[in-house]
Amino acid sequence: MHSDRDSETTFDEDSQPNDEVMPYSDDETEDELESPLPAVEPEQNRINREAEESREPVKKDCSWQVKTNDRNFHEQPQFKKTTFLCFKKSKYAGNAIKTYKYNAITFLPLNLLEQFKRVANFYFLVLLILQTIPQITTLSWYTTLVPLLLVLGITAIKDLVDDIARHRMDNEINNRTCDVIRDGRFKTAKWKDIQVGDVIRLEKNAFVPADILLLSSSEPNSLCYVETAELDGETNLKFKMSLEVTDRYLQEESAMAEFDGFIECEEPNNRLDKFTGTLFWRSRTYPLDADKILLRGCKIRNTDFCHGVVIFAGGDTKIMKNSGKTRFKRTKIDSLMNYMVYTIFIVLILLSAGLAIGHTYWEQQIGNTSWYLYDGEDYSPPYRGFLNFWGYIIVLNTMVPISLYVSVEVIRLGQSYFINWDLQMYYPEKDTPAKARTTTLNEQLGQIHYIFSDKTGTLTQNIMAFKKCFINGQTYGESRDESGQHQNHEEQVDFSWNMYADGKLAFCDHYLIQQIRCGKETEVRQFFFLLAICHTVMVDASDGQLNYQAASPDEGALVTAARNFGFAFLSRTQNTITISEMGVERTYDVLAILDFNSDRKRMSVVVREPDGNIKLYCKGADTVIYERLHPMNPQRQITQEALDIFANETLRTLCLCYKDISHGEYEAWNKKFMEASVAVSNRDEALDNVYEEIEKNLILLGATAIEDKLQDGVPETISKLAKADIKIWVLTGDKKETAENIGFSCELLTDETTICYGEDISALLQTRLENQNNKAGSNINSSQRTNEPFFQSGRNRALIITGSWLNEILLEKKKKKKKLPKLKFPRTAEEKEKQIQSKRRADANKEQQQRNFVDLACECSAVICCRVTPKQKAMVVELVKKYKKAITLAIGDGANDVNMIKTAHIGVGISGQEGMQAVMSSDYSFGQFRYLQRLLLVHGRWSYIRMCKFLRYFFYKNFAFTLVHFWYSFFNGYSAQTAYEDWFITLYNVLYSSLPVLLVGLLDQDVSDKLSLRFPGLYISGQKDLLFNYKKFFVSLIHGIITSLIIFFIPYGAYLQTMGQDGEAPSDYQSFAVTAASSLIVAVNFQMGLDTSYWTFVNAFSIFGSIALYFGIMFDLHSAGIHVLFPSSFQFTGTAPNALRQPYLWLTILLSVAVCLLPVVALRFLSMTIWPSESDKIQKNRKKYKAEEQWKRRQSTFRRGISSRRSAYAFSHQRGYADLIASGRNIRKKRAPLDAVLRHKMAEGRQVGETS
Repeated sequence: MHSDRDSETTFDEDSQPNDEVMPYSDDETEDELESPLPAVEPEQNRINREAEESREPVKKDCSWQVKTNDRNFHEQPQFKKTTFLCFKKSKYAGNAIKTYKYNAITFLPLNLLEQFKRVANFYFLVLLILQTIPQITTLSWYTTLVPLLLVLGITAIKDLVDDIARHRMDNEINNRTCDVIRDGRFKTAKWKDIQVGDVIRLEKNAFVPADILLLSSSEPNSLCYVETAELDGETNLKFKMSLEVTDRYLQEESAMAEFDGFIECEEPNNRLDKFTGTLFWRSRTYPLDADKILLRGCKIRNTDFCHGVVIFAGGDTKIMKNSGKTRFKRTKIDSLMNYMVYTIFIVLILLSAGLAIGHTYWEQQIGNTSWYLYDGEDYSPPYRGFLNFWGYIIVLNTMVPISLYVSVEVIRLGQSYFINWDLQMYYPEKDTPAKARTTTLNEQLGQIHYIFSDKTGTLTQNIMAFKKCFINGQTYGESRDESGQHQNHEEQVDFSWNMYADGKLAFCDHYLIQQIRCGKETEVRQFFFLLAICHTVMVDASDGQLNYQAASPDEGALVTAARNFGFAFLSRTQNTITISEMGVERTYDVLAILDFNSDRKRMSVVVREPDGNIKLYCKGADTVIYERLHPMNPQRQITQEALDIFANETLRTLCLCYKDISHGEYEAWNKKFMEASVAVSNRDEALDNVYEEIEKNLILLGATAIEDKLQDGVPETISKLAKADIKIWVLTGDKKETAENIGFSCELLTDETTICYGEDISALLQTRLENQNNKAGSNINSSQRTNEPFFQSGRNRALIITGSWLNEILLEKKKKKKKLPKLKFPRTAEEKEKQIQSKRRADANKEQQQRNFVDLACECSAVICCRVTPKQKAMVVELVKKYKKAITLAIGDGANDVNMIKTAHIGVGISGQEGMQAVMSSDYSFGQFRYLQRLLLVHGRWSYIRMCKFLRYFFYKNFAFTLVHFWYSFFNGYSAQTAYEDWFITLYNVLYSSLPVLLVGLLDQDVSDKLSLRFPGLYISGQKDLLFNYKKFFVSLIHGIITSLIIFFIPYGAYLQTMGQDGEAPSDYQSFAVTAASSLIVAVNFQMGLDTSYWTFVNAFSIFGSIALYFGIMFDLHSAGIHVLFPSSFQFTGTAPNALRQPYLWLTILLSVAVCLLPVVALRFLSMTIWPSESDKIQKNRKKYKAEEQWKRRQSTFRRGISSRRSAYAFSHQRGYADLIASGRNIRKKRAPLDAVLRHKMAEGRQVGETS
């Protein structure tokens, strides 16, 4: 038993996770590995297995078939799938996307069906039906119909407006155009009309409409440059390249139309970086991979045109497969509100049953013996009690507030507009306002516990800026004049002397410019020469401007910096590179490019100078450069100190070095290099070993420091959110060093933070899991000490973990693909039971390990997950939701963030960049990360406070109104007689008490927006659900009960044995109803006034206007004229004028209102004086805070030379363009007209044939 458990919980030590590599794919991350084959195989099974293996392999991985330029092929029966009953459709999706819910025909039935799925709406529909039965009802049908129609109508209009917006967005995308082969020619077609197998042409700056196989392009060797901002938020260019055969023969339009290639590939999946397929054409097969596929959402850049064939369309595209399942999101308050409505249902049924029993008893004791109460029906007392049960369900139905849901929707809609209209969340540079894309989650913004943020494009601008450098013992980049003296004020350097300067570099060190221009320090010039020559950047010269295309923004920043300082990279060929050195153009022979990869963390070039000398120039991370330096480097220690200083300033650093190479050494090395370049197996390993041989005994030149520019206000925003007790986790696909640097830049991490890595916590979690299993097995004190903390308190800790370690720790293993069908060996019942038990134990271990990981991570002040896939991002969010029951928010800007955004309770998209996929799937969007603090601390907190206050008051006013019927029942024989006039019941929630509570839900605020931002601690009340919970609900219930008692019994006592001024007794039923109703309206509206924190003219008008409206409508409804027109519907003729002319009744109303409100005023005064909340204290001192200071950025502690952090290697995660440059395929040539090219190639072919 012990060994079994160990095998399930122990990690594989032979295959440690690689921090630099992402898990292979989301689709292959599974719960468990295949169970191993049995050691002893029965003879018959061996024979069967050998027979199976002798068959031709079944190609399960490549079952997706595409025939080019043949739409009928994809409509064949074998490609049909059953959708509903006997209806079938093609498995190949069309290219139209659909996010709308209704059309003109389905809107009314579907919308009504959705609305009646709500328990309250369905309940009132049943009530309406019951009110048409005369034996049951004592209320007119219109008392329920009018509010129900109002609720259904308002909700339907809101849903219609939302769906029209979705229709417009879908139409905008589906009606984009591109050129498609039709009838042998390229014709303009809409995206929605594109189908699998179509050949399309895309032009520069066009979006790719579907996942397509690149066939050819206008670039040399059919290169196609794409920008993937919509996929991953990154704006640096990536290149794709078609097959050489399609590039050669598919250039002309007629050739495209005749192209009849057949493609077999993998089924649609969500793997953005993987593709496997085969092209069959002209009796030959050609392998296809991801480098030949353009994904939907990419943008064509620096390529005049390209051609491709559609492989996946619409919902089958990888970007749509990555978008995750659309989830219906509901707020915590929504769920709580539903439970409270269920509670009210139960109370309503219990009250109705009790009163029905009371009526049965009353009928037996009094009703049957009172001849004057005979109604002509000979019903038994129990049957009369049964009818009265339904009668009371109708009379007390207002306990379940019909207008609650529609009022909540109106408030949320108004709050959404306030977010949209907030000018302080408007980003002028991109003309991007904040946008609430949903209207159902606003109050949840005030309850966030965890924020999950992407890095690239979310925390950072993804713009690299050259800030400082260290050359020959001197640091450059501070504000200094030409003599090297420090300046108090920053003055930008004038680069006008340099004809190639782009004018965008902000640099204040005039001393460096002086050193470069005078040329005394040869190391300075050599430093920038190295930056200009050691790279894989490609240049595009157009309109006299140099446009650099880099594999990463880091490398582009370094080459651009060299250009501004006088060393401009101008052009390159397959074997040469041309540089302008202080205005003098020189061309160098490039003998070898030793490209970057994630293991090497450096790149080098071997060049021959015009004088014949051979040199190696290298740049890379200090961790790898220092291992390869010559022992006699004098600048080694002082450069390390400078690197530590740069690292403390959260700058991304690189070391620069060079080496002189003799001709003999180069010739010997080049021979090995050429052999490794053509190696059939393990080519990459062979090349790396050859690179190692020459990258030795390097001479250190200096170091660069570039800044991955954070968006404005990111550190301040994170600081404020931390003070609001919101934890921030960064989930990024970037490598560990980059993510760690950004953590320091945005002040998630400080020098006082103890950083734990995946390898650190792996053993800790494994030990904890084994201890838990041992305790569970022994059942001794198993419940004790399982929740003890992982770390000692008092130290600030952060966790940095990679995707590979995440899979390892969470027991997410890769499953082995089953290439061939395997025969299962017969198993005994004992073996099956053992396997089931093993699986259950493995599942239990996995769940416990996940829980432990979440507990450990939540003990850290910050968590950074790097090199994670989109699915892993969503998994991390889901784990925190599952095990912490916390409200989560995810924020990102790329398609790789969509799954995370949809998984979190609230998703926020950063808009204004090229990528809009995250915005399309988000609940809220804005232009900059810093606006998140205003969204949460101001709009979120206000929305939560307003909604809580609205709900508490709404329940209170309905209880106070409805329970008067209950008290009245004790005096009318439990006969389900109403205490008010029917029209008062109809209009109470619609007109008389709705506006004040709606305005409080829309406009109320306890403190101003500035104070909300200044005191983030105010936010904590929402996280702890302090303002609305079951306790608050029962307080509202008790308050309503007390108010209803006062509203009923004070008028009842006042009317008992009284005489009016005119000698008539005013104690009739109708006068009592008017008095109770008037007291109720004044009391509940004034109570709303007491609950209002932020008074405006509109609030005051609504309260006094509602009271005035009540009296105005009541006098009209009680007039003789309307009674003459509708005698059966208006029976309180003259009641209001007759009753309210008695001063005695006005005193009764005044007394009722005073008794209702004065105790509340006294309690409020005592609580604010003795137990003031944080909000009360700030309100009290708000004048003192009015002249508040500007928020000051938290100063980080810095001590020279003690940093243990190493600099990050500021290069792309993937290999650069070295292979491309060395092959010469990137060199732009002037292309002849397409038909001339094709004729030339055909002529060449004929000449070869004739020669042979």
